[in-house]
Amino acid sequence: METDYAIVGGGIVGLSVAWGLLRRGRRVAVLDGDDGAFRASRGNFGLVWVQGKGMRQPRYARWSQHSAAVWAEFAAEIAANTGRDVPLEQNGGFDLHFSEEALEATVAQYEALKTALDGDYPYEVLGHNALRKEEPNIGPKVVGAILHHQDGHANPLKLLTALAADVRRMGGQVLIGKTVTDLSKPDAFRITCADGTILSAEKIVLSAGLGAAELGPKLGFIAPIRPQRGQVLITEKLPKLINRPSLIARQVDEGGIQIGATNEEVGLDDRVTQPGLSGLAADAIAAYPALARAQLVRSWGALRVLSPDGLPIYQESVTMPGAFLVTCHSGITLAAAHARLLPDWLEGAATAPDLEVFSESRFAFS
Repeated sequence: METDYAIVGGGIVGLSVAWGLLRRGRRVAVLDGDDGAFRASRGNFGLVWVQGKGMRQPRYARWSQHSAAVWAEFAAEIAANTGRDVPLEQNGGFDLHFSEEALEATVAQYEALKTALDGDYPYEVLGHNALRKEEPNIGPKVVGAILHHQDGHANPLKLLTALAADVRRMGGQVLIGKTVTDLSKPDAFRITCADGTILSAEKIVLSAGLGAAELGPKLGFIAPIRPQRGQVLITEKLPKLINRPSLIARQVDEGGIQIGATNEEVGLDDRVTQPGLSGLAADAIAAYPALARAQLVRSWGALRVLSPDGLPIYQESVTMPGAFLVTCHSGITLAAAHARLLPDWLEGAATAPDLEVFSESRFAFS
């Protein structure tokens, strides 16, 4: 089998890139792993989030802003093409605070970032009384919040299924259950899978999440990524309780409330734990006391994909030109940028975004 691009990894990141390349007339094959693979796309929090990103690297904040700005058009196009709704709300999001000191410290950081972004960082600070007008169910322990107007949230599972459907509609191949065991470049790129499938491609995009740590060096990448566990809780479907998402909880389009998430350095362990879930529940009830009466229906743990500094990695291989590493932990937020903007970078177009700051050269490994 031959194709223009082989995308190794069939999650949100890989499918978004595939979608964008197909819109440019490229032949694309996506290789997705088996059910035993760790899948961040099926366990994430679903935020389209700008605030708090890029505190130490404003270019990341700007990249997130670019993606958030085109997210609605991206979702609408997929929905129109497939007839599958991709629910999205972008009415802003809250960073809730339980102490005046923490709120003031965060505002100081936001002001510095706003200056670095030439003032383009639309947020406002709400004290408790002002916040109660926006969120009547907020608890008395919340002293205030930062409302960032570029934030929102989506339904990640509906995005995933709609993306896969549209990729197939445009002629892309999505090959399921393909565990890639070897990558080489005798002439074109050669991708070998555990079941004997062999694919030949002119270019290859490695977007395999945590799998990139093993496969990356085969293409000349450092691929310094690690897992970080996040546990979440889901309540029963409830009447409207939360108007805007926060980093503590969000009410999804189907009515349930998603509570999360932990940040745990536990290696390749995606199990849920009682201490983790109890901590999430306590924080959620402190923020929204009415949740104390809600029934929990499920929980899960999933593994984030993190680089040493938490930023994405976009890198073309020095030793194997035509091979690209694309990895990040904000696959939902950056989905629109990966679909609408990143393909120009892969194609070397004059309109390509400048992503040099996200290359592996920023890591001083000896």
